Amino acid sequence: MTFHWFLPTSGDGDQVGAATVTAGAARHERAATVEYLARVGRAAEESGFTGALTPVGSGCPDPWITCTAVARHTTRLRFLVAVRAGFALPTLIAQQAEAFQWATGGRLALNIVTGGDPAEQRAYGDFLDHDARYARTGEFVEVLRRSWQGVPFDHTGEHYRIERGGLARPLTETPPVYFGGASPAAEAVAARLADTYLMWGEPPAAIAGRTGRIRRLAAGHDRELRTGLRLHVIARPTAGEAWAEADRLLAGMDPDRIAAAQARFARMDSVGQARMTALNAGTTHGLTVAPNLWAGIGLVREGAGTALVGSYAEVAARIDEYVALGIDEFVLSGWPHLEEAYRVGTEVLPRTAPARGVPAGR
Repeated sequence: MTFHWFLPTSGDGDQVGAATVTAGAARHERAATVEYLARVGRAAEESGFTGALTPVGSGCPDPWITCTAVARHTTRLRFLVAVRAGFALPTLIAQQAEAFQWATGGRLALNIVTGGDPAEQRAYGDFLDHDARYARTGEFVEVLRRSWQGVPFDHTGEHYRIERGGLARPLTETPPVYFGGASPAAEAVAARLADTYLMWGEPPAAIAGRTGRIRRLAAGHDRELRTGLRLHVIARPTAGEAWAEADRLLAGMDPDRIAAAQARFARMDSVGQARMTALNAGTTHGLTVAPNLWAGIGLVREGAGTALVGSYAEVAARIDEYVALGIDEFVLSGWPHLEEAYRVGTEVLPRTAPARGVPAGR
């Protein structure tokens, strides 16, 4: 099992906020300085997390530069650097990956992001529709992987044309490729090209269906891939304390913020975002969608919108259930990210079955 944490590069505090945009963001008591993010990174490292995911979007700094700066203050932590496919040539990204591996001693993983908000995509200068974006992402990853081989190559595709491209020498430590997306177009790309397929937290039955489907699709290409789950965590010594904290976070979501966020989510063409929004239905009632799975985060936060809520033992048990369904990796987070990295790492992770050396029932 592999557990990752999250770097809040748009700012941090004790309230739920947007992850990748400035609109609808919560009040951030803590600016996302290099010093603060380094503290979060060290907390994750010291608490048993393998890596840390960074977001990418108009409301947060460039992940490459940010992670390179934070890496200087950590020693073992891997960085799941988010890359928006199509915003830079894959041959250039191959060089950036090579430089990051050199600078950090091989601590890079790439999270390939296609993008699901047409308005944000257009603000960057990208006017492709949903399925065309995923087709470009597939070609992007193909060229990227070929560039790492260190053998000059030509490529003529729908989105990229390369003549004698690629790195001058093979990349000895090729970073694993993480990739998410809930649409058929996204699953097709993941099955062919991803190392780890990431999903946002949904009820176990839904995750079981998606995990089985992506593995069958990968098998059709004679491939195996890992699966990962992105979740927030609200864990306390007792269930009552944990749910009180969830209530506190909900109370901090101003109705105007909820309305603005829901309006933004409605304009998106992301299937994954639509699945998250359906779990909360834009209302503050009925947010417990499975045992210990709370959909309140998604009222104001784009992307991953669910949290595991409960006592330390309860949250660990729910993680074990997802492991039994085939989940290999978790990307976790909580507010504030500094304190919660220590809490989750020291109180929840050691209680999971893999940490105790007990089979999780898969």
